[in-house]
Amino acid sequence: MKIRVAFILTCLLGILILLNPSAHAETFNMGQYRLGSGDVIKVTVYGQGDLSLETRLPDTGIINYPFLGDIKAVGMTAAQLENAIYLGLKGDYLVNPSISVSIVEYRPFFIDGEIKKPGGYPYQPGLSVDKAAAVAGGYTQRAAKDNIKILREINGVQKELSPVKTSDTVLPGDIVRVQQSFF
Repeated sequence: MKIRVAFILTCLLGILILLNPSAHAETFNMGQYRLGSGDVIKVTVYGQGDLSLETRLPDTGIINYPFLGDIKAVGMTAAQLENAIYLGLKGDYLVNPSISVSIVEYRPFFIDGEIKKPGGYPYQPGLSVDKAAAVAGGYTQRAAKDNIKILREINGVQKELSPVKTSDTVLPGDIVRVQQSFF
C-alpha cells in the first residue's frame, strides 16, 4: 500500500513538472535549439570551399544550397540540417562528405515592460532573465521581479511561460515582459 501511494505521488509530481512551463525554461539544452529566421548559420564542407556558405535565415526559412536547391532550415536543429545536407551530397556529389553546421549569430531576444531600455538585443548563450534585464539597462524601480512572463515559440505556437524566475533561461526570439508592481 505504501509503495502504491509513493508511486502515485511520484507520478503526480512528474506530471506537475512537465506541465510547469517555467521548468522547461530551466532545462533547455542548446543542442535542442531550433533554427529560426534571423539566425546566421555557417555550413562548412571540408575540402569543398564552393559548397561552404554563411547566410542569415530569411523569414521564409529557406536557404538555397548548391546542388541541392531549396532547403527549409527553420525548425531544424543544426544537427538535423547537417544531416540533411550530408544525405543530399553523399553519393551523387561526394563519396563521404564531412559537413559541419554552426550557428554564427543567434536571432535577437526582446525585453519590454519595466526595463530602462526596452527593445531587441543580440542573444548570448547562457542568458537568464536577470542578465537580459542587465543588457537592457536594468529593471526600473516599479519592476515586479516576481511577475515576469516569457513569450516563446514552441513547435510553431506562441506560448506564454508564467510565472518565470529571474534565473530562468532566455532563448533567442523570446519576448521577456517585466510587469509593473503596485507597491
